Amino acid sequence: MDSILKSYPDYKFSGVEWLGDVPAHWKVRRLRNAMDMRVSNVDKHVKEDEKPIRLCNYIDVYKNEYINEKIAFMQATATTEEIEHFRLEKDDVLITKDSESWDDIGVPALVTEPASDLISGYHLALLRPREHEIKGGYLLRALQSESLAYQFHIAAKGVTRYGLSHADIKSVWLPVPPLPEQTAIVRYLGYVNERISRCINSKEQLINLLEEQRQTVIHRAVTRGLDPNVRLKSSGVEWLGDVPAHWEVWRLKRAATLNPSRTESHISLRLDTPITFLPMERVWSDGRIDPEILPASKVWNGFTYFRRNDVLVAKITPCFENGKGAYLHSLPTEIGFGSTEFHVLRAKSLVSPQFLYLLTKVSEFRRLGADAMTGAAGQQRVPSSFIANYSIPLPPLAEQTSIVEYLEKTTADINATTSRARREIELLKEYRTRLTADVVTGKLDVREAAFKLPEAHDELSISDKPELQSG
Repeated sequence: MDSILKSYPDYKFSGVEWLGDVPAHWKVRRLRNAMDMRVSNVDKHVKEDEKPIRLCNYIDVYKNEYINEKIAFMQATATTEEIEHFRLEKDDVLITKDSESWDDIGVPALVTEPASDLISGYHLALLRPREHEIKGGYLLRALQSESLAYQFHIAAKGVTRYGLSHADIKSVWLPVPPLPEQTAIVRYLGYVNERISRCINSKEQLINLLEEQRQTVIHRAVTRGLDPNVRLKSSGVEWLGDVPAHWEVWRLKRAATLNPSRTESHISLRLDTPITFLPMERVWSDGRIDPEILPASKVWNGFTYFRRNDVLVAKITPCFENGKGAYLHSLPTEIGFGSTEFHVLRAKSLVSPQFLYLLTKVSEFRRLGADAMTGAAGQQRVPSSFIANYSIPLPPLAEQTSIVEYLEKTTADINATTSRARREIELLKEYRTRLTADVVTGKLDVREAAFKLPEAHDELSISDKPELQSG
């Protein structure tokens, strides 16, 4: 729809180098001049001498664009003064103030449904727009723009945990159109985002269906083999059932070395030794990896080490349930290191590493592993003991190779279709990001387009319609 959009007729220099020119009738304000800010110190504890409340926490903001009654908020308590000061009102915008990653700083969410018992929690900043200056919906879209959010990212300070000071937040520059024009921008971007989200959801559903199909094909091949007429025997394992009579059933620790030490990996690094860095976020559930190659000036402590052809399995929830892991045949260097939230499996002599990886993709592996998790809620991990004692079907090595080759061919079309769908999702998100940035910084004029939208999206009254002249 943005193909009909044009630039504004007149521009002026914003006075901010990174922002450049803005429409001539727009203002440019620091956040401190357009809204009030409150940083909550309300924690998650329940105290007998305080009043019961619902707490909007970091994760509620991080995972949701809108704060409303659809979210199951945490039960907590707060003092009367805290409730009055940090109670959420309609049109408030919350942003993440602290995070373990600098690029998770400044993530916004708009309050659309206030409640008398709903207050802002710790690690959040509450931005309350001044009615004569800015609308909450426009502020949400503006802060979703990468160009504006980048101000938070470069201001965030920390090493293992990053945070914004009050001054950092208040000093952020913001282009501010007239109020009716803000409403037009909110309406237009809301309309486009809704349609993009629907398209992304449909493609994600397709990916889920393809993954189920892929799971079925893999499960059948690695537990029954390729011969439909093969003689079977009981495996003695409930989830596995019958297996081909000539196969064996081993505990996984017999088939692979689990979490080999740095010494076992024979890692001795020189200054010029290339080594791959592979954090959790660079590994996908379909086995893809996106590594970074670093010069090895030392042996890093406190990390998991692996070698080419090792198998990685995520140990932390929900990454384990989602199937995060990889067969490292394409590791660009001989050795690597990464997150301690991975289990490393190194296949022994009678086991194909590709076949071992396929066994970790079976849905029963993830289901049973999830049942075995230990630790506090939200930080649960699959213990080494589960991995070590997990029972696997094991055909002769030559048959393992045949099964791997069969599955590579059989799932090729599924993998290709899945990759196309993922790429289309990436392009849609890139388009949405670019469009939002162009609209909220005044590169594109949506005033006319906003009033041509269907009545179902008529959030503007005729009296709110902005004038289309530049002044």
